[in-house]
Amino acid sequence: MSKLFIPQGYKPLLDLRETEMGIHYIKEFFQQNLSAELRLRRVTAPLFVLKGTGLNDDLNGVERAVTFPIKDLGDQKAEVVHSLAKWKRMILADYGIEEGYGIYTDMNAIRSDEELDNIHSLYVDQWDWEMVMPSDRRDIAFLKNIVERIYSAIKRTEYIVCEHYPQIRPQLPDTIHFVYAEELAAQYPDLTPKEREDKVAKEYGAVFIMGIGGPINGGEPHDGRAPDYDDWSTPTGDGHCGLNGDILVWNEVLGHSFELSSMGIRVDREALLRQLAARHAEERKELYFHKRLLNGELPQSIGGGIGQSRLCMFYLRKAHIGEIQASLWPDDMRKKCSEAGLPLI
Repeated sequence: MSKLFIPQGYKPLLDLRETEMGIHYIKEFFQQNLSAELRLRRVTAPLFVLKGTGLNDDLNGVERAVTFPIKDLGDQKAEVVHSLAKWKRMILADYGIEEGYGIYTDMNAIRSDEELDNIHSLYVDQWDWEMVMPSDRRDIAFLKNIVERIYSAIKRTEYIVCEHYPQIRPQLPDTIHFVYAEELAAQYPDLTPKEREDKVAKEYGAVFIMGIGGPINGGEPHDGRAPDYDDWSTPTGDGHCGLNGDILVWNEVLGHSFELSSMGIRVDREALLRQLAARHAEERKELYFHKRLLNGELPQSIGGGIGQSRLCMFYLRKAHIGEIQASLWPDDMRKKCSEAGLPLI
């Protein structure tokens, strides 16, 4: 309950019926725009993968995957996915996707170790996307271009939502601001990473924080990243490292920064070996996914995930993710929300 925040004077702008219609409208419009912007085709995604293949996303390395035995596979263990960061790259190779094109999918996950609050749920739904990129464009300019194109789709969707629901007013700035996590640490050395995010998101309205996962000035990283999908260790030529980042916006309802997407240029062979060594995880080289990458069987790619419930929550000006998706919540949280006029689905 300590994590629940109810904004003072909060009142939903849409009732439950309007909200459900808005969710459908947003999801249809945004995925079509994202697909057209990045030339992505839709593919079908798994809800679970076999344990021990290296395909599941390890997130920060401490979250436990939901596992279960499969009777007809000799009780081999399957894991409910955390995300599809590595699976997508294999699909690019297996489907023979051409350079400059990619895939997207509806990714549904269960994260049983999630700490439940206004923006975190046991149930995760996002658009996972991945695109084959030129091998000679592993640079910050290419990353920024892709981020700007995604932000264009985010902006267009906000405009359409506001046209459909006049009581919702646009908030997003015309452009997204780019900054390295290392620069934020230097600018606000006495603040925590989350407090730095709040500062920069409130100032600019929309920001892409780059270089997440590697140590900052020899210390702790801005945030955790697994060592085997995003490239957070390659020098970018401007005195920084990291070809990945997060898209954050300022959330007026909650009064803090709000992450919509995590993405980046994926590791090549050299970056994978370097990052596995940095995390003392070199045993992963023997896993199925990692062997394929090290053997040169997977294309160079860029990809990420965009939160579906997060986007809907932001566009419809909701205070709790439970107003957007059906999930499980502590009884006392439901009670407090109900008393405050904050209806959870």
